[in-house]
Amino acid sequence: MSVRVTLNCQVKPEQFPALLPFLQENLPNVRGFKGNMRVSVLFDETNNEMLLDEEWLTAQSHQAYLGFISDNGVLAALSAFLSAPPVIKYFHKVEV
Repeated sequence: MSVRVTLNCQVKPEQFPALLPFLQENLPNVRGFKGNMRVSVLFDETNNEMLLDEEWLTAQSHQAYLGFISDNGVLAALSAFLSAPPVIKYFHKVEV
């Protein structure tokens, strides 16, 4: 069973246009990382809020990716566009 991961990011005012090329360059790496099944980017212009909606095989797969981008500097580069660290949440589908 997969896990849904959300990263809620508060983008610095006026930074989203500059963030787009960074995302275009780096999202293929996320999508190609072992365990990633899907990544979508949603943006609320009114609040400068970006939501990364991801699906991973396991939470550990996502955490391995976070370690990878922390080590190679991509996480620090992403953080430069944000006014606060992303809020990361893990969700498991519940059959109702």
